[in-house]
Amino acid sequence: VEHARRLGATPRALIFDPHPLTILRPNLAPPRLSTFDQRDRWLRDLGIHTVHRLDPASGILDLTATEFVEHTRREHNVAAWVEGPDFRFGKARAGDNTLLTQLAPSLGFTVDIVEPVGISLDNHHIARASSTLIRTLLAEGRVRDAARVLGRPYELAGTVVRGERRGRTINYPTANIDTDQLLPADGVYAGWATISHQSTSHTLRAAISIGTKPTFGDKPRTAEAFLLDAPRSNNSPAIAGLPEYGFAIRLTFARHIRDQMRFDALDQLIAQMDRDITRTRALLLDNQPEPKQADHHAANA
Repeated sequence: VEHARRLGATPRALIFDPHPLTILRPNLAPPRLSTFDQRDRWLRDLGIHTVHRLDPASGILDLTATEFVEHTRREHNVAAWVEGPDFRFGKARAGDNTLLTQLAPSLGFTVDIVEPVGISLDNHHIARASSTLIRTLLAEGRVRDAARVLGRPYELAGTVVRGERRGRTINYPTANIDTDQLLPADGVYAGWATISHQSTSHTLRAAISIGTKPTFGDKPRTAEAFLLDAPRSNNSPAIAGLPEYGFAIRLTFARHIRDQMRFDALDQLIAQMDRDITRTRALLLDNQPEPKQADHHAANA
């Protein structure tokens, strides 16, 4: 964005979606941290004018490194190219920033390599920000540290689908989420749910459960959320103004409350859920998530 302002150009972002490994080596493809729509929204909020999706199935991965740079320069009229230090491109990932810098003068653009960013975590360690680090933190349930690296809370986007409908029988109806994003570690979290359908939208505090429901026998891993203070009508488990299923939802993770537990009796589970809701209310003092930008420190080379 800074380069575009100086050059009078349009700031654009090009992002692969899905990850190229989903085509090249599907068994090694990393779990998805975000959807294209999320990345589009976040990049636009930062001042990017246009976000272009690069489809790895389109044949673009078959271009040589030089062909990829030439194609990108031609398609997007590149004046300045900004990358991180680990950028690899072209068939067999043969291209790197050295080649990009060598090609730049003849193709009429400049190259700016952004240095790594170091993040101070809860344990006071400085870690290099990366998607690998974020996945590791989420796998450990460390959503506050993940938020420090991301610069915002981790957000899980999906659609509300029908579950086993057990929650409504104990006065805790939950929204079951269908998503292809990475689920944090099994456990209960305090966070927010933003629910949308047509012109209706609400952001509510939520107690979010990730796991296999061991009290009821091991089930597939799922994400479900109990929405605090959700507007309901006629004692229905459905949220007022929304269909029972099929609407969009975004879960934003604020704090880890506890690990997944197995209970010997249903009343023990209900008592623990009561405590989880009380804890969620105490941690989230209002109904709106307020992402705090992480304190970024330049990482040592």
